[in-house]
Amino acid sequence: MVIIMIYTVTCNPALDYVIGVKSLETGATNRAVSEQLLPGGKGLNVSTILQHLGVDNIALGFIAGFTGEEIRRTFEAMGGRSDFIELKEGFSRINVKIKSDLETEINAAGPVIDSRALGQLMEKLNLLQDGDMLVLAGSIPASLPDTLYRDIMKMLSHRNIKIVVDAAKELLVNVLPHRPFLVKPNSHELEEIFDVKLRTREEAALYGRKLQEMGAVNVLVSMAGEGAVLLAESGEVLMSRVPRGKVRNSVGAGDSMVAGFLAGWCERGDYAHAFKMGISAGSASAFSDLLATKEEICRVYDSFEISQ
Repeated sequence: MVIIMIYTVTCNPALDYVIGVKSLETGATNRAVSEQLLPGGKGLNVSTILQHLGVDNIALGFIAGFTGEEIRRTFEAMGGRSDFIELKEGFSRINVKIKSDLETEINAAGPVIDSRALGQLMEKLNLLQDGDMLVLAGSIPASLPDTLYRDIMKMLSHRNIKIVVDAAKELLVNVLPHRPFLVKPNSHELEEIFDVKLRTREEAALYGRKLQEMGAVNVLVSMAGEGAVLLAESGEVLMSRVPRGKVRNSVGAGDSMVAGFLAGWCERGDYAHAFKMGISAGSASAFSDLLATKEEICRVYDSFEISQ
């Protein structure tokens, strides 16, 4: 399928400080055995996987201070393209990811985003053209209106722009009347929306269909160890178990699934291929210490089949 350009929006990007310790002990001094500093945030993760798969894209968002400059520098050093808005005050957040027997995360709040900066973002988005694709990913900082995703979709509703929303609770539900091209709740987010407990892929498909009835064009549900489900606009219901592999990292797996799906759909315009690419990218990142490479994604793709 011909897509002119894919844009991702990360309202609150971060530097992810990833620390490995042998065994984390609270209330004690812990010695790191490994450490990395990486650009983070759901939209940036989507952009990174798209770039790994050879899909051109531009990352949008807000950065501030010396940490913001480091986010830009490291992201572009990895091959990414960005058009960030620089805030005049504060600094971009540093999120700490501690890898030990269990994964522990400490996510910071981030800078205040003022109305001037928000206006700049809306101006950039208003320049998108018919045929572009837009990914709105992650939570919205407290300094921004909680209607932001809905407002963006409403502003662009008169154009032929495919919009993807990867968010939770009201952020997701509020955009559904504007018919997003794709939403990607995980099973826990789907449970929260409908106040149910989901145990099987068939149950997830039932409630994913409800999101379609509320306006979503395509619904992709990730279910961790239970696999994934796609309800496509064609009427297809596709399901898959989890590909075989050892989980080493959960950070960015869902974002990788979104990117893999979009890359597969842009390549062939085929939902089965897009679904399989999404699962492959998400699983490959989970099996890797970092976001997956193209080679790792292709290796997983060849290792399993999906069912209809």
